[in-house]
Amino acid sequence: MLGMIKNSLFGSVETWPWQILSKGDKGEVSYEERACEGGKFATVEVTDKPVDEALREAMPKVMKYVGGTNDKGIGMGMTVPISFAVFPSADGSLQKKLKVWFRIPNEFQSNPPAPSDDSIKIEDREGITVYSTQFGGYAKATDYVARAAQLRTTLEGTATCRSDFYFCTGYDPPMKPYGRRNEVWLVKSNE
Repeated sequence: MLGMIKNSLFGSVETWPWQILSKGDKGEVSYEERACEGGKFATVEVTDKPVDEALREAMPKVMKYVGGTNDKGIGMGMTVPISFAVFPSADGSLQKKLKVWFRIPNEFQSNPPAPSDDSIKIEDREGITVYSTQFGGYAKATDYVARAAQLRTTLEGTATCRSDFYFCTGYDPPMKPYGRRNEVWLVKSNE
């Protein structure tokens, strides 16, 4: 845990590689279309709990893994953003299901340490194209739902996005009180 805190305060923070394909805005909503690289991710899935509660359960597990609670005892450093997939119901509210995706830093992509916690899985994920909008503050599930709805409305008629899930992202450690960066990523549909 100490390694995780040290890494987040003083260590290197790697950004998940992506390329901006286009930018747009409509009214008060600005967005970017990004091609995000795939790779290996540490994932934790929590079900049967509201999203905010599920996140409080999943995040410490991922942070401990990154901080050195793994088979090699290695603190890997941080990759931002940390993303978590949420699963909307037909009315836009979120189901009681969440999956945290932490991109393994590049140095460990070819051979990531094995998690000591069985609830953490290492998964390969293909690259994705997303539409992203940014906002500040300490984000809660209601903030992500509202921003996702705004972005969907903004993109109507110009882009097709998946409706079964989207990503909520955060870039900052919990101890950062100001200038926080959060995003909603709607995944571009291949249809």
